[in-house]
Amino acid sequence: MTHGVSAGPAAGKDDAGPRVIEQRGLYFDELEEDVIYAHRPGRTVTETDNVLFTTLTMNTQALHLDAAWSAGQPFGQRLMNSMFTLATMVGQSVTQLTQGTIIAQLGLTDVSFPNPLFHGDTLYTETVVTGKRLSASRPGQGIVTMELTGRNQDGTVVARATRNCLMWTREAHREAHTGQNTGE
Repeated sequence: MTHGVSAGPAAGKDDAGPRVIEQRGLYFDELEEDVIYAHRPGRTVTETDNVLFTTLTMNTQALHLDAAWSAGQPFGQRLMNSMFTLATMVGQSVTQLTQGTIIAQLGLTDVSFPNPLFHGDTLYTETVVTGKRLSASRPGQGIVTMELTGRNQDGTVVARATRNCLMWTREAHREAHTGQNTGE
């Protein structure tokens, strides 16, 4: 498997310099169903992350911003913004699965947050490909369904989501970027 090897003209070694290896995700044809893709490193989340994300997105929820008020609530402290948690989970999966191989994110469904994530927790994300099919209307592309699970440092599930992506097949991506039909 040539995972990570650029398909462009700089991929091979020439007289001008060394071979170039470009980091990328997996193509549609490389993704395997029912395999756990563990995304590492984890991400330790901070108060700064929470306050910045919450205020940048204009979310005035006191559970994220007001320590004194949150101390009197059921969890006794501020919670990480759940949208930050979701975005970080997707982000943690990019390098390993979709970097440069995705065409579009089609949707996120079945999102849940069964347990809170707190300042100082470390988020670890795993993805399982639960389905994939070639597109009927877009040759060389396929739809992949992925289930993401976020856990804290103790293994407690803090978030789940189903993600649907439109992905390139290796050959179609190469043809689209080189303008050549390499199947001849």
